[in-house]
Amino acid sequence: MRSRDRSFWVWAEALDLLQGTERLQRQSFALKMLHSAPCWEPSVDLYQNGGELTLLVALPGVDPRQVEVALDEAGLVVRGERPMPPACQRGAIHRLEIPYGRFERRIALPPGSFSVHQQLLENGFLMLILHQLGQG
Repeated sequence: MRSRDRSFWVWAEALDLLQGTERLQRQSFALKMLHSAPCWEPSVDLYQNGGELTLLVALPGVDPRQVEVALDEAGLVVRGERPMPPACQRGAIHRLEIPYGRFERRIALPPGSFSVHQQLLENGFLMLILHQLGQG
């Protein structure tokens, strides 16, 4: 019975070491991603009603001052950053499913030229209303 107890203790110790290593790896990976190129893409819904486009971009926890919207030849670009909350940076990570760090989403638009008419970040969604140029 004694050898079995020791065997259990050795496996428990090994499991603790593996879990600690996994936590360090996830923390290191998360911190690297925070300081590099865009690491996640927000979800987008796009609706068209005549010459008006409405885009909803899911950005919960993103400060409006951290969001940039730009129109270019290829469509619309939404980029910014969602920082990890300070309270979460100090603790051990047991699960990390919410993406943090830089984000960028390129959205192809229907044919035509558009201008941003309205931009509002509310309830975790960036709502963009674009008007098609040359439409009455």
